[in-house]
Amino acid sequence: MKRYGNLWLQVIAFENLLRASRLAQKSKRFRPNVLAFNHRLEQELQQLQAELKTLTYQPGGYRTFRIRDPKPRMISAAPYRDRVVHHALCNVIVPLLDRTLIHDTYANRCGYGTHRALHRFTGWARQYRYGLQCDISKYFPSIDHEILKAFLRKHLKCQNTLWLIDTIIDASNEQIPVIEYFPGDETLQRQYAAGEIDLEPLLQRLQSWEAHLKHGDTYRLRQKVFERHTFVRAAEEE
Repeated sequence: MKRYGNLWLQVIAFENLLRASRLAQKSKRFRPNVLAFNHRLEQELQQLQAELKTLTYQPGGYRTFRIRDPKPRMISAAPYRDRVVHHALCNVIVPLLDRTLIHDTYANRCGYGTHRALHRFTGWARQYRYGLQCDISKYFPSIDHEILKAFLRKHLKCQNTLWLIDTIIDASNEQIPVIEYFPGDETLQRQYAAGEIDLEPLLQRLQSWEAHLKHGDTYRLRQKVFERHTFVRAAEEE
């Protein structure tokens, strides 16, 4: 598995920070905090760049509010200058991590999204009799930060970039409580808590299995497998 290094200079480059500020302000240009930041844009970006260069950058506090869209949800909004840093980081690492996703992942990917997922689903709806629609309850609050950090370290080895990622993750605000396991189900509890269960190797094995089936001569086996299994991660709600 390839691990990427030497990313830090790309992250903190002034051109990257400027691009990040333009991405962060989309549909928000006339909000007071964005106007204030843009009024001193060059100085603000230079200050961020200096803090990142010296590894002294620290995120601010999140603003939390609740919406009903249509179900009740808690939204956490980072300060605007922190969102600029988020975009600067994502500009560099997202293209690298995007390569690790399965083809049928449609959430938050350039060129994918709801319409492409719907088009894909329409094709399957004509092919399969049944489909399972499901969602992960409180998906983002339920993410284990240590497992997330370990996953990112499997793909990234630039120490300063990992420092920034850890800084952002560790500054996350407290989330609403979530159920980590199904009540009474302790079958995989120890392995999950120890970080021994990883979705990526499972997906790699499934993809390898699928590739072998596609090129095998076992027509009836392929027919039975593909009739029953299709793996998709659809676009998430905003």
